[in-house]
Amino acid sequence: MARPVKRRSVCQLPANNRFGPLGVGAGSREQIRMTVDEYETIRLIDQEGFDQEACAQQMNIARTTVQGIYGRARQKIADALVGGKVLLIEGGEYRLCDEPEGVCGPGCRRGRGRNQGRRTL
Repeated sequence: MARPVKRRSVCQLPANNRFGPLGVGAGSREQIRMTVDEYETIRLIDQEGFDQEACAQQMNIARTTVQGIYGRARQKIADALVGGKVLLIEGGEYRLCDEPEGVCGPGCRRGRGRNQGRRTL
């Protein structure tokens, strides 16, 4: 029997979940799906300046799991940019933190995003 997937802690959903090229045919382009937990690793490591260990603690998962998630996320971003594809951020195995703002860790931005409170799986 397979081990159940542990849901990753995420402090907020992205304010914008669709990115891509503009212009003629932009809506009909190939799409790449990035999960919310992949987005969270990019946010914590690249924007907040966390190392992988701190990111793992914030998301309540193993560092090796963060390493894999982060690698997949970067590959998807590169594919979207280089290939001119639409990047959608949705789904994945995650849970929104339910602590008051700032309690779940230094990278928490609860209450700052327009999508706060909406739970999507």
